[in-house]
Amino acid sequence: MRLLLFGPPGAGKGTQARKLVDRYDLTQIATGNIIRAAMKNETPVGLEAKSYVEKGELVPDAVVRKLAEGAIADEDYDDFILDGYPRTLQQATWLTTFLTEHDAPLNAVLSLEVPDEEIVDRLSKRRVHAETGENYHLDVNPPPDEVDDDLIIQRPDDKPETVRNRLQVYRDQTEPLKTYYKERDLLVPVNGTGTPSDVHARITEAVEAHT
Repeated sequence: MRLLLFGPPGAGKGTQARKLVDRYDLTQIATGNIIRAAMKNETPVGLEAKSYVEKGELVPDAVVRKLAEGAIADEDYDDFILDGYPRTLQQATWLTTFLTEHDAPLNAVLSLEVPDEEIVDRLSKRRVHAETGENYHLDVNPPPDEVDDDLIIQRPDDKPETVRNRLQVYRDQTEPLKTYYKERDLLVPVNGTGTPSDVHARITEAVEAHT
């Protein structure tokens, strides 16, 4: 099974990807994670990526492609879920070509659909433990009483005005992928509102109808 999961920031991609990993015994391929792992392990591509990260620059497409190629190849081109990649039409076109060359086309592209205002509400109420990195939500998963309030922080990119800017970038750069994959009969829109369990049930139904 070869899946791609995408949606706006705050749609719950990471949470749902992990649930799919557990349910279908897949490997989650998230480019942010593999970039960090390659840098930590100081692989040749990781060192190349590090040279950009240390300067505060975006890692170029060509470098991300090398990492994505390696991660997919490590899974023998099967039983994976791509989380957060591709993000642009150029990346999607490359991915299609790459997977076709290895006779490993995607089975489905799952698009989590969540209204912008719910995204803003979700992310603006997210809090992070400054030392452990654990995520909380003021409404549905508040920090335990015993945790020092001074250690609970809001990430700068979770402030409402920043979230709206991030959503606009998503609309401009990533949302066109819906048309791209719809034209290839791969797009499966999934209602991303409700509890994580509700959303997972919808995704599972969608996956089993398209694989």
